[in-house]
Amino acid sequence: MYRFLLTPRWLSGTAVAVAAVAVCMWLGSWQLGRFEDRVSTHQETQKAITASGDLQPIDALLGPATPQVTTETVGKPVTVTGSYDTEHQLLVPNRIVDGKQGYYVLTPLRTADGHAVAVVRGWVPGAPAGTAAGPVPGGLVPEGQVTVTGRLQANEAVGTNGAVAGGLPAGQLGMINRASLLNVLEYDGWYDGWVAADDAPAGLTSVPTVQPQGGDGLTLRAFQNLGYTLEWFVFGGFVVFMWFRLVRREAEAEQDRALGLDPVLD
Repeated sequence: MYRFLLTPRWLSGTAVAVAAVAVCMWLGSWQLGRFEDRVSTHQETQKAITASGDLQPIDALLGPATPQVTTETVGKPVTVTGSYDTEHQLLVPNRIVDGKQGYYVLTPLRTADGHAVAVVRGWVPGAPAGTAAGPVPGGLVPEGQVTVTGRLQANEAVGTNGAVAGGLPAGQLGMINRASLLNVLEYDGWYDGWVAADDAPAGLTSVPTVQPQGGDGLTLRAFQNLGYTLEWFVFGGFVVFMWFRLVRREAEAEQDRALGLDPVLD
């Protein structure tokens, strides 16, 4: 009943089907490999961020050779010494910590050479009531020279953890990055990125290390690779399904012909 499979037409059709399935499996495996590579990159980045490193002055990580925060330096422990500019404290709304929405309390720290470091002293749940000019959780900001220990964070961009380009009241900041800070406070210069203080005062919660946008390996592109993997495997399965369906239909037709049940043509 299945001798028709040995005919030239079916041999060529089967060969095409096998080739199509092989191509689908190869493309699906390739896309899966791309996804696994991105997952591996994500895991390596996580290990680099969470690994305990030596505490270094901020100038050691943001010196002339590497003035910008990178995926290798984000999350690294740093110290910075200077004086808080209490008159220009800023609130950064729409920031999520532990699944809850709140806002950062950012206080500029002026170093001895006049540069400034954006120090996020902590996070507060809820929406900011007004501006940082009024009472803010966390108590009084330390006066005089202080040494802050924290973790280096990357610049924010639109869409990063609730960051927005503008439209906020005075005293609030939509994005923590050097360009936005320069628009608000014209110091001699800002260090790149920002520092999340380790020791948050009472009323504030320490901010965990924030992944730089697109730097954690598990981006939308990674999940697109996974989606393409499933698509190619489904295409391969569909080819197999259609081949078996055509074979079954042809076998049934052969059986009908053998029983003399061919349709009568007028």
